[in-house]
Amino acid sequence: MSSLNTYKMPVSVLVVVYNNNHQILLLERADKPGYWQSVTGSQEAGETLEQTARRELAEETGIISTDIVDWQFSSVFEIYPHWRHRYAPGVTHNTEHVFSVCIDASTPIKLSPREHLRYQWCPLGQAAEQVFSPSNRAALIQLPQRW
Repeated sequence: MSSLNTYKMPVSVLVVVYNNNHQILLLERADKPGYWQSVTGSQEAGETLEQTARRELAEETGIISTDIVDWQFSSVFEIYPHWRHRYAPGVTHNTEHVFSVCIDASTPIKLSPREHLRYQWCPLGQAAEQVFSPSNRAALIQLPQRW
């Protein structure tokens, strides 16, 4: 981080993207190849959680949507040690707020190459097995109650 340091806030969103065929969009992290996840990102100062969810969805996939659903659910988890340098000294936990959005299966996906290497659409069971994050897995398991 620079001397003008703006550490990440330990508040983030998880946006589960699925299509009208009930397939789940997964993204492979550029900084950790083999780590698959839904759209995620940290809240920035002055943003509401919904604004964060919309911004991250657009940045990571190119999808602009007003149909994001706030699950009114969050979980707290320990930040992986290899990502703690992004947060202020002593910050070890993050609060993640869950959102979802259903898009048409024909919607083009435009990845941010600095964040993700590739994407895939897969069935719910495969997606839940493939994501590396326990909170992402838990959200995927709950998704059928929301579609």
